[in-house]
Amino acid sequence: MRTWLVTGGAGFIGGNFVLDAVASGVRVVNLDALTYAGNLDTLAPLQGHPAHVFVHGDIGDRTLVTRLLAEHRPSAILNFAAESHVDRSIDGPAAFVRTNVVGTLNLLECARDYWRSLEGEAREGFRFLHVSTDEVYGSLGETGRFTEETPYAPNSPYSASKAASDHLVRAFHHTYGLPVLTTNCSNNYGPYQFPEKLIPLVIQKALAGEPLPVYGDGKNVRDWLYVKDHCAAIRRVLEAGRIGETYNVGGDAERQNIEVVKAVCALIDRRRPRQDGQPRESQITFVRDRPGHDRRYAIDASKLKRELGWAPTVSFEQGLAATVDWYLDHADWVARVLDGSYRLERIGMGA
Repeated sequence: MRTWLVTGGAGFIGGNFVLDAVASGVRVVNLDALTYAGNLDTLAPLQGHPAHVFVHGDIGDRTLVTRLLAEHRPSAILNFAAESHVDRSIDGPAAFVRTNVVGTLNLLECARDYWRSLEGEAREGFRFLHVSTDEVYGSLGETGRFTEETPYAPNSPYSASKAASDHLVRAFHHTYGLPVLTTNCSNNYGPYQFPEKLIPLVIQKALAGEPLPVYGDGKNVRDWLYVKDHCAAIRRVLEAGRIGETYNVGGDAERQNIEVVKAVCALIDRRRPRQDGQPRESQITFVRDRPGHDRRYAIDASKLKRELGWAPTVSFEQGLAATVDWYLDHADWVARVLDGSYRLERIGMGA
């Protein structure tokens, strides 16, 4: 049985990835610091599963990471661990540098030393896969898409910290020969997403009858990627990606934020109509834009499709309906998340 060390595997994307990986027959050692977005409830289906080893710890803990590598001898490290919310990076950028930059550096150094200790097929087959974001590329105008050759131009503390981690991964390949792979994905959505992100936030506020905050004029554009498609892309890159290469992962689903919010409202109206019969679209409230808000992202994933044969299988309409249904069916999961420090308040206003 293959063993993978997955960092950040109690978060949204990492948790979905771990669930799928174990279901496919992979043994996963799951290292997560359980910060605000890490949630063991996401991993409840794996409780007691012999192929899932959960370790509460930080990727910046060199002693711990070194011990896990020596003890479990993984054939791959997949780094999902990151502070990832733009608004939080505006309020507190230092945490993003600690985890996304310093933490990734520590993980890379541990991976390099472990890889050097391997021999034969184990050394030849080892991979370090780093999961990143399209936000490192900055903002697009009305046309064009990000490719793997697009220059980095991060505009938030979050995207700057992820750009730095991407550069470190590249440097460890070119300097030390570490067999790395990097993926840069567009906006993910789906089950188990922390409810400060747009889609789950709108779902919860719509159900509660509260105002639905939309930044600026609502016309900021994102390319939406269903999380299960993203997980499949990562597995495909790990399996067959060319060492040292970057692969963009997108959902071919550009939507304005206001379009997404209205679509969520319409889905909830059909499933849980308001008692007064009014559409939940009437709850939309435009609020002051976040500082440095990028106008448009769009991913060109043709390299991934051409080289590795991956393409998204879930349309935005299908994925959004499935996501709304999941949140409606898992109110207990959401309630336990909201028992923590986050209360659906607006953050990230800056000075």
